[in-house]
Amino acid sequence: MSFKSWLLEVGKSAGTADKYSTAVSGVISTWAIDAELCTERLDDVHTVLELTEIEEGLQNVDIYIERNTRGKNMYSCALKTFIEYRRQDSSEVLEQDVSNIIENNLISNTEKLTYISARVGQGRYRHNLIGYWERCSLTGFSDVRFLVASHIKPWHAADNMERLDTYNGLLLLPNIDKVFDLGFITFSDEGKIIVSDHLEETDILGIRRDMRLDLEDAHLGYMRYHREKMFERTIS
Repeated sequence: MSFKSWLLEVGKSAGTADKYSTAVSGVISTWAIDAELCTERLDDVHTVLELTEIEEGLQNVDIYIERNTRGKNMYSCALKTFIEYRRQDSSEVLEQDVSNIIENNLISNTEKLTYISARVGQGRYRHNLIGYWERCSLTGFSDVRFLVASHIKPWHAADNMERLDTYNGLLLLPNIDKVFDLGFITFSDEGKIIVSDHLEETDILGIRRDMRLDLEDAHLGYMRYHREKMFERTIS
C-alpha cells in the first residue's frame, strides 16, 4: 500500500494525503539528500531506524527549519507520519520482537511460544480476549473472525506479564484498531472516547464522539499509558 493510500485509510483527507506524500517524496527528500543524510529519496528508504536518523539530522538543516516553521510544522508532521507508515507497513518491528523472544534464555520454550502467539495476536491471548469481550470492545460487532486482538499498552513498552494480561487488550474492528494503535483516538478513565482533532472523516471510519468502552479498574493503568504516551504521538 502506498503512503498516500495509507493516509486515506487512516482518515486523512484527500488534500492532506496529497500534501504529505508530495512533501515526503519531493522537497523533504531533496533537503535530506543535499544535507548528505541519505543518498536516495525517502520513498526508497524502508527501515524505521534510518528514517529516524534522517529526521533527527534534518533538525539541523536551515532550510528545513525555516520552511517547517513557515509551514506551521507541516513538513515535520508529514515526515513523522511517513515514519509511522513505514513502521506499520513493514514486518520489521514484529520480526525484531519475535527474535528477542526466541533469543531470551531466561524463559522456557513453552513460554516463548505463548509470548510469540500473543505478539502476533493469535493463540491463547486472542482466545482470552474473545472470552472477555465476546465482541468488538467499542462497536459491539459480534463476528470475532473480523476482529483484531490489540494491546492497549504496546508490546514494545510492556513487560512479560503485561503482554499477556487480558486487561491490557481490546478486541477491535480493523479500522478502529488502526486509529487506536496510531494514537488518533484514546479513552478516558470512564471509557469515553477522545478523538484527535487531526483525525478527519471520522464518520467514514465509523467513529462517533459519543462512543465509550466498558472499562474495569484493571484497564485504567494501561489506558492511562496510552493517553499519555500514545495519543497523538505522530502529530507535531
